[in-house]
Amino acid sequence: TSTAIVGIGVAAAAGVGAFVVAGSHGTSRAAGATVSSGSVRTASATVGGKNETILTDARGMPLYYYAPDRPDRSLVSGALAGLWPPVISAAAPASTGLTGTLSVVHDSHGSQVAYNGHLLYTFVRDRQDVVTGQGVQNFFVATPTLSSSSHTSAGTTMYGGY
Repeated sequence: TSTAIVGIGVAAAAGVGAFVVAGSHGTSRAAGATVSSGSVRTASATVGGKNETILTDARGMPLYYYAPDRPDRSLVSGALAGLWPPVISAAAPASTGLTGTLSVVHDSHGSQVAYNGHLLYTFVRDRQDVVTGQGVQNFFVATPTLSSSSHTSAGTTMYGGY
């Protein structure tokens, strides 16, 4: 019976932790909800102790890419998508300060925004121009210098930039 009690305690703590993390973004999004963005811009932020130029959405939220993704398919779903909401837009968003290519990829999230072939996400723990997700769960901050994604003959995706 003590094992059952420990299991219930762990499940309850996990549920509370997920609620706190989801609520820390400043919005009350349900798991799997997406972020809509009308524009992508550059901003200065501290990443790993260094000042970097990063990509943000119109609200100043840092944008990330997921290393295992394919250019035409998101591998982010379920609880992971709840923590890392995909950036969606009906049309390619306007851009400010970018030399790369913004596009919209139709995938399991709908019309997901991509930069140089990398699907974009936000992180629920970030705040405007504050990066907290760099390197977490294979997500990396998108930068203006993020190189185009390409596939090797084995079908794996190679990423540059960060």
